[in-house]
Parts: sequence; C-alpha cells; structure tokens
Amino acid sequence: MIVKYNRVSTLNQSGERFKADSESYDKVILDKVSGTVPFKEREGGKEVVSLVEKNILQELVLEELSRCGRNTGDVIQTLEWLEDNKVNVRVRNIGLESRPGGKKNPIWKMITSVMSSLYEMELENIKERTHYGRIMYVKNGGKLGRPSGTSESAREFLDKPTSKRIKNYLEDGLSIRDTAKVVGCSTSTVQKVKQVVSDLNSK
Repeated sequence: MIVKYNRVSTLNQSGERFKADSESYDKVILDKVSGTVPFKEREGGKEVVSLVEKNILQELVLEELSRCGRNTGDVIQTLEWLEDNKVNVRVRNIGLESRPGGKKNPIWKMITSVMSSLYEMELENIKERTHYGRIMYVKNGGKLGRPSGTSESAREFLDKPTSKRIKNYLEDGLSIRDTAKVVGCSTSTVQKVKQVVSDLNSK
C-alpha cells in the first residue's frame, strides 16, 4: 500500500494543492496541525501508525520533509521507526527515498537529519520575527488582542479546539512549557487556559 501524507499548519489552509496527484496513491492523508505536534499524536499520524502496525504500508510519500514535522528529534524518531518497519519513505521535492528498491539508502539518515534541523531553525526564526514584529507594532501605536467592544466568555474560550488540547495535556501532568511545545502555541496561552480553568473551578 502506498500512502501520501500531507500536513498544513492551520485549519484555514485547505491543503488542495496536495491533492493534485491523489489518484497515484492508494490513500491520501491530510493533517491540519502544527508541525511541532509529534507525528504519532496527530490524527493522520495515528492513521499511518495503524497501517504500519497492520503491516500493509509499503511506502509513505511526503511532498517535503517538513510535512513530517519541525521538531528534529521527533522527525528522526519517526523516520527510524518507519525504517525499522521496512517502510520506504519518499520525499518528492528532493527526489530522495529511504529504501529505494527495498535496500537501505546509506545517505538517507545524514540528509534527513540536516534538513530537519534546518526546518526547526526556520520555525524558531519565524517565531522570533513574529515576536519582534508584534513589539514594533505596539510601539508604533498598534493594539493587540480582541477589538474593543467584543468579549469572549470563559466557557467559549475553553471550548476552542486548542484550549481543549491544552487543558487535556495539563490534566495529564505536562508542564506549561512542554504543553506549549506539543500544542504549538505560546506559554502565555497555556497559562491563560490554566488560569481560566482554575477560576472556573474556584467558583
């Protein structure tokens, strides 16, 4: 079975550009989740895991390596797990395969390790530019947050998909920092969820 796995970072992205050649595969899986979320914790990732465990997945196709993730450690662990299960991984944009012709590619690990590190660095740079962009925006008179006159109840805030995930991870015992990494949000967002939950519980 040949499966094409795709990932987009937000729910607003349709992922339509990844479906152009879907007829070439037995199945196409699309995840709408941050690249910082571990592969095996994603809905689509869990589907891939199930196919591997059933021993019916021969090849996993990625448009580019960053679709697998933007956390170097998780990407390497995922690729090694796929290799242990004899699954060929094909990265289309660079024409690289982990097991071409069923034989282990000797340069696969080196290239994917370097590329995943670069993707992680790119993500950190994006976060840093966004952070300083917000600072400059506020310094120049801009205002962050909700427009004046609008409000959101605590229940509405906690009913958001991201808030629910944060709440679940905190209840499982994850720290604020680790929860932020897994969910792909800021620590301040996690702290806000924690505080809102605490406030509601104290009422």
